[in-house]
Amino acid sequence: MTEPTTLRRTSLYPEHARLGGRIVAFAGWEMPIQYTGIVDEHQAVRSAAGLFDVSHMGELRLRGQYATHVVDYLVTGDVKKLVDGQAMYTCACNERGTILDDLIVYRRGAEDWLVVCNGSNRKKISDHFGRAAENHCDFADESDATALIALQGPKAFDVLGAVGGSALSDLKSFHFRDAALAGVATTTARTGYTGEDGVEIFCAWTDAPALWRALLAAGRPVGLKPTGLGARDTLRLEARLSLYGNDIDESTHPLEAGLAWIVALKKGDFIGQAALERLADAPPVRKLVGFEMVGRGIARHGYLLRDEASREIGACTSGSPGPTVGKNIGLGYLPAELSGVGTRFWVDCRGKNIEAVVVKTPFYKRPKTGTKT
Repeated sequence: MTEPTTLRRTSLYPEHARLGGRIVAFAGWEMPIQYTGIVDEHQAVRSAAGLFDVSHMGELRLRGQYATHVVDYLVTGDVKKLVDGQAMYTCACNERGTILDDLIVYRRGAEDWLVVCNGSNRKKISDHFGRAAENHCDFADESDATALIALQGPKAFDVLGAVGGSALSDLKSFHFRDAALAGVATTTARTGYTGEDGVEIFCAWTDAPALWRALLAAGRPVGLKPTGLGARDTLRLEARLSLYGNDIDESTHPLEAGLAWIVALKKGDFIGQAALERLADAPPVRKLVGFEMVGRGIARHGYLLRDEASREIGACTSGSPGPTVGKNIGLGYLPAELSGVGTRFWVDCRGKNIEAVVVKTPFYKRPKTGTKT
């Protein structure tokens, strides 16, 4: 008989309980899925700001003379192009060219790298990077000592300014800087997973509750709300940001998933390069597309996609109502010849075929404000 897995709690768990967060099991953790409601929190992020606990993510550190070479060999992006204080969205593949995880890689220095992986993949990616680092550079899994708070939305930098982060307003997108916020030492990056402007803030595990409370207090006057995983999912779907385990996994490769832009095939040797070069030279078999429901129905992960003869042609990978766009939306894999914008097909919603149409993505793009990001 298998022993039940003990769920872990982030250092912010007492804060979620105090705020009345609805707690669910997620990637081995007890995490808040919502506080006041998914739509309410989603709209707060789009119009003002939201505060997320993402401390379940993994943080891996590689340091030493050959750290750059190790990281570059393990990911599809050309990290050699980064400068100190710059980050890159990329992925790690296996030799087949399929995705082990999508990552953000941060260059702290020429011999100092931080790699952030999904919480559900922490052990796999930690082992993967740790093995590659052996005899080449120092490796440390710093996840248990590191908390991560995301502050997202058009008012995010107003909130940062109120806790001492006004100097961060000139950060460019995918750049980061060490800064003291509300008296807490942090590394703050202009990154996120919502389609909005904002930051992700790394700090010591034990410092996170004080920083969380300070950000909530500073943000309350501008409409900031604590935000759970439910709204994080609807926000990222509207922005067409992939979710590992749904839209991408070890059965998918980045080219078919619309992630060719994070693959630098000509950068030099990396794991999965040969397989991805073969895939790039061949006609695509299938593509991940965005779609809107035409009929009344909500597509959900795993629902089958069918043609007009009701033959199975694919599967929905993510789906939900889109609170900002006002439509039921989804992502799914379709044969390449059926992936063009305007193509009609049907989603099998619990035995009932509901019409859908392929549309241009992202479903939502934030309004331009004139701020360089």
